[in-house]
Parts: sequence; C-alpha cells; structure tokens
Amino acid sequence: MVVTGAFFVGVTALVKTLGTRIPAPEAAFLRYAMGLVFLLPVLGSLRRTVWDRGTLMLFAGRGVAHTLAVALWFFAMARIPIADVTAMNYLSPVYVTLGAAIFLGERLALRRLMAVAAALLGALIILRPGLRDVGPGHLAMLFTAVCFGASYLLAKRVSARAGPGVVVAMLSITVTIGLAPLAALDWVTPTWWELAILFGVACLATGGHYTMTLAFRAAPLAVTQPVTFLQLVWAVTLGAVVFDEGVDPFVVLGGLVIVGAVSFISWREAVLKRQAVTPPVPATKW
Repeated sequence: MVVTGAFFVGVTALVKTLGTRIPAPEAAFLRYAMGLVFLLPVLGSLRRTVWDRGTLMLFAGRGVAHTLAVALWFFAMARIPIADVTAMNYLSPVYVTLGAAIFLGERLALRRLMAVAAALLGALIILRPGLRDVGPGHLAMLFTAVCFGASYLLAKRVSARAGPGVVVAMLSITVTIGLAPLAALDWVTPTWWELAILFGVACLATGGHYTMTLAFRAAPLAVTQPVTFLQLVWAVTLGAVVFDEGVDPFVVLGGLVIVGAVSFISWREAVLKRQAVTPPVPATKW
C-alpha cells in the first residue's frame, strides 16, 4: 500500500505537469487508449467469457459512471492543488457505503452513519464554503467522488458474474469507448512530450492497481486502509515542494478526518465479516 500510494501520487503529479492545454476528456481518453496495451494478457479470458444481457448492462453502466469520473478528475487535477484532489478523492468509499445502503439494501448501523457524517464534515473543512473560493475544480471533485462511488458499487455487482481480469479489462475498454466522443468534440493534437506524460500516467496507474491488489491479498482492509493516509502526506509535500502550492492546514485536517472515517468503516466491515463467516482455507489466500 505504501508503493501504491507512491504510484497514485505520481499519477497526479504527471497530470498536473500536463497542464490544461489538452482538454480533460481528451487527456483521459489518451491515457486509457494507451493503457489498453496492458490488457493483452487477458484477451483469452475475454474470448472465453459467456455474455448475457444483464452482465453487459452492468459493464455498460459502470463504463458510463467511470467515464464521467475520470473526465471530471482530469479536469479538477489541472485546476486545483494536488492535496485538495487527493483529500477529496477519499470521499468515494463514503459514497459507496451510502449507495450500498440505499441501492443494495445493506444495513447502515449508527456507528457507520456517524463515520459517514464525519467524512462529510471533513469535506466541508477542506472546501470551507463562504470562507474561500470554491471553484469548478472543487465542484468537479465532489462529482468525481460520487461517480467513482457508483462505479465501485457496480463493480461489486458485476464481480459476481465475471472474473477479476475480465472486470478490469471491460472497465478499460468501456471507458476508452465512452471517452472517445467526448475527446473528439474538442480535439487538440498532442505533442510527443504530452503523449509520453500520458503513457507514464497509464503505466503508473496500472502499477498502482497491481500493487493494491497484492496488498489486498496479503492483508485485510483494516490493515491496508489506514496506510492510504500517506498519499495525502506525499501529495501535500509534492504540491508544496515541486508545484509551489503551499500547505493548507485545513486541507490536511479535512483529509485526515475523511481518512479516519473511511478507515473506521473499513475496520467495521472487516469485523462484521469475521463474525459472520468462517472462510474456507483457499479464501485466505486472496
């Protein structure tokens, strides 16, 4: 998870370096299009998959949600400090918790409800409406977290119908297709340097998802989730040292409140799972 955090902060740094000359949907499209090269190992699994209408609809719905989330994230990343983006990105698991209660019928106990409220308070500490200018970048990040939350909920549904390799591959394919028309609406021919940056984004993002998977296999969420706060530390440091963004103590405080709430939610889910189910021996290897 420490390495994962470094990879994802590297992604934000490269997108920040890219700037705003390339429109956000086009930058996101090029990142995903170049990232398709990493799907070559799972082409066999895709060919062997038996598709049904329900599974295809879930994949399509997740593709739409993730397409919006990625486009909004690229838009926000180029316009607001790295620390703000990183801290507000932690809201996604909170929206997943709320969505699971509303749409999947999961029980939302009082302690989890209080953790959700604390996370939303953390977002208010970061934004401080009325005390600072809340620009389009911050608003984009709020909707980014909602869209990512919807994507994760749909991933939970579709993971029961297809293997993990197929789920990841279909996400990349559907997002690339979804971003293509958005990119074509306002296409700016990228330079070789900009293409190199976006390919670097694809490499770091793929590496981050891979190391995150290794972490999830090695330890429960209750152990791995708190380590994600290091992303905020590195993001604040990177923004201050490299991009001269300064250090906003309210962003750090709000981010820590959100991380603490998300960590509590993850810990409670891990405890409830241990109480409800004794896993078979093979399950402990995942």
